[in-house]
Amino acid sequence: MIPARIPVKQPLAEPKRRMRKCAVKSCRATFAPRNMMHKCCSAPCAHDFAIAERVRKERSERQEGLKKLKRRADHIADAQIAFNAFIRERDRLAGHPCISSGLPLDWSGNNVDAGHYRSRGSAPHLRFDERNVHAQSKQQNRYASGNAVDYRIGLIARIGLAAVEALEHDDTPRRWAVEELLAIKATYRVKLKQLKEAA
Repeated sequence: MIPARIPVKQPLAEPKRRMRKCAVKSCRATFAPRNMMHKCCSAPCAHDFAIAERVRKERSERQEGLKKLKRRADHIADAQIAFNAFIRERDRLAGHPCISSGLPLDWSGNNVDAGHYRSRGSAPHLRFDERNVHAQSKQQNRYASGNAVDYRIGLIARIGLAAVEALEHDDTPRRWAVEELLAIKATYRVKLKQLKEAA
């Protein structure tokens, strides 16, 4: 009787390791990682990567610390910057002239302000009201004290008498919390981005 042939087990082939690029930006060599945590191709690169990660973490912690140190006034200023940038872009894309002089605006360089009809000093509660703020030449806004009389004429032509009178009679006090100021800043950054993408 012929004995049955016993199949010989073949050794399992070693699974192919997926290649990865070294995490160190100045190296970026391709290597086969030993495991999921293996990010660098060599010991010197691992040393450089560890230092870079520590610096990044310290910078992130410092920025978080600075955010906590920010006063409410700093958050108001940040929100105002984002809001004003939106106003200027809105009026630039609409082709509006200076709200008070009616002259074309010079958009090259830094020659246009977001001018408030009722100033931030006299009506801080309207500082983020889009009806109250329009593109204005720096000359009119800074050196002609906003030229309120002609601003009103331009504003009536743009938003109507009823809206202007509503602004003039709006004395509702508003005090924004830090969370609201952060939301205003984020909102107007998004609105500015949308304007630029739509243009």
